[in-house]
Amino acid sequence: MTISERITPTGRSIALELSGVRAEIGTVAAVLRGLTVGGVAVTESVPAGATPPMGAGIVLAPWPNRVRDGIWVLDGLPQQLDITEPARSNAIHGLLRNTGYEVRELSAAAVLLGALIPPQHGWPFLLDTWVRYELRPDGLAVTHGVMNHGDRPAPYAVGAHPYLRVGEIPVEDLVLTVSAATYFEVDARMNPVAEHPVEGTRYDLRAGVPLSRLDLDTPFGGVTPAAAARLTAPDGATVELVQDAGWDYLQVFTPREFPRPQGRGLAVALEPMTAPPNALNSGDGLRHLAPGEQWEGGWRIRYTPGADRDR
Repeated sequence: MTISERITPTGRSIALELSGVRAEIGTVAAVLRGLTVGGVAVTESVPAGATPPMGAGIVLAPWPNRVRDGIWVLDGLPQQLDITEPARSNAIHGLLRNTGYEVRELSAAAVLLGALIPPQHGWPFLLDTWVRYELRPDGLAVTHGVMNHGDRPAPYAVGAHPYLRVGEIPVEDLVLTVSAATYFEVDARMNPVAEHPVEGTRYDLRAGVPLSRLDLDTPFGGVTPAAAARLTAPDGATVELVQDAGWDYLQVFTPREFPRPQGRGLAVALEPMTAPPNALNSGDGLRHLAPGEQWEGGWRIRYTPGADRDR
């Protein structure tokens, strides 16, 4: 375990290592900058000297994804959040993506980071939030938590934005499986307009679809938490996303311009979420925390080697 004193765009860099599993974390946005298992990269890496490209690895709280026009209604009164996605006039990915977290606990294999969400434009609540990264023999367990320190009930949802991969296998050669029963139709501004069954549509990824055939920026619902999503390499190696009960949503994003040192290319973000886009308006998946109430829940990344590594 090391923690760098050098200040970078991702804050201070924290390195965790246990039995061949290594994670690098930055204190800004509690960003997961990289994860390797036995030397195999299972996430895209974020250089310490760069901001996270396309939201790579950041924590999304107190809501994931978008709020249409940044407007939602509380006790009959409209609330105006800051517009943080100007091109689409939305508030996106919560209030902590540019916030420095404090290190609250640190060991060789785990770190607990915390950040306060104070009252601000469109958000009259006081929440203390935290995220714990803990190495496991096959990957990483992530636990998110929150406590309402205000004097009124507060809505809350959370997500994360990891981009997964299987070592040096080109993303185009991977097969993506998503255990989801529904998908959300979105408008031109990426806000949901309807939820549909995946059955019989191009969004049915339950049997696995090559990533080379997919072009998605799509929220899914009815996710099976214990088997939310999986990437499979030609040799059978897998990287799996496992979500806790109550994490019923997943955003799948497949940009073809993801920046890497060797050039831009296809990547896949598999974003675990407790609520879908625009949840502050729809109410879907929202928790309402009473004053003094706290909640925890999380997700895991799990790597299984393929046949070549078993020999």
